[in-house]
Formats: sequence, C-alpha cells, structure tokens
Amino acid sequence: MPQVKCKLCKTPFHAKPSWLKRGHGIYCSPPCQHVGRRNGKVITCFGCGKESYRNLHLLKQSKSGKYFCSKSCQTKWRNALFVGAKHANWKDGMHAYRSVLSRHGVPQVCKRCETNDKRILAVHHIDRNRKNNKVDNLIWLCHNCHHLIHHHKNEEQGLMVPIV
Repeated sequence: MPQVKCKLCKTPFHAKPSWLKRGHGIYCSPPCQHVGRRNGKVITCFGCGKESYRNLHLLKQSKSGKYFCSKSCQTKWRNALFVGAKHANWKDGMHAYRSVLSRHGVPQVCKRCETNDKRILAVHHIDRNRKNNKVDNLIWLCHNCHHLIHHHKNEEQGLMVPIV
C-alpha cells in the first residue's frame, strides 16, 4: 500500500490504490475529512466577540451583515437595541399604565360591575388625562363599562371610586 500525506494535517498514512484511483485517500481520518470539506468561514460574533464557524449558505442569509454565535446572543443584542424610546412603536411611555396596575397588585376586577374576566378588562384614567399614570388615577373596567363611562356622563357616578 502506498503511503500518502493527509491534505489537512500532513500526517503520513497508508491508502489503498483503489482509494487513490477513485480520488479518495486524501485525509487520514474522518475528523480531518470533516474539517477539510467545510466551505464556510470562521466569524466573530457581533454580540460577544466569540469566534464560531458558519456555512456559506448561512452567511448569505444575513440581511444586516451582522453575525452571531447563537440565537440567544442575537436576541440579547436586539433587545438592547430596540427597547424603550428606540423601539419603532414607542409612544413616550403613555401605554405603560396597564402594567402599573399589575405591578402594584391592584386586583383585576371591573370597578363598576365586578367582572373578573381578564380578557375583557381595560384600564381607565379617572381624570381622563392619559399622561397621568399614577396608581390612584387608574382603575380596571370591562370594555362595556369603559364604553358607558366615556359615552354617557351619568354612568360615571356608578363608579365605586371618587372622581378627582
């Protein structure tokens, strides 16, 4: 058997003449063959700086030209970039009032009819100032009661909270 050198690591090994005739017998082992047949590139992660290998078809798929070592690294980068005022749908924090009530432990029950179905509850501003997101100015109302309060002035007296 002829002795040939591995194309990747230059280690001498014995190859059968039939292997060489068919174009095989280039690599000394399966790990060398695996590394030798790769056609991608080693890239540096845009998020953490770690180096990792990517296939050519994955490199072509990138729209931004930024490459990441993992999906979690990409998500961390995206969440840091598009949060708060940097997000396309940001509206000066005016729509954060629903979480204000939840964070302060206000039970999710309609103040007018006492419905507790969370799917139909909305937050109502007592003074009707949408920028005043203090806890004492916000109450839970179901969509029906919320509509009645906004469109029928006499319904506002049915609330169980003092109107400021």
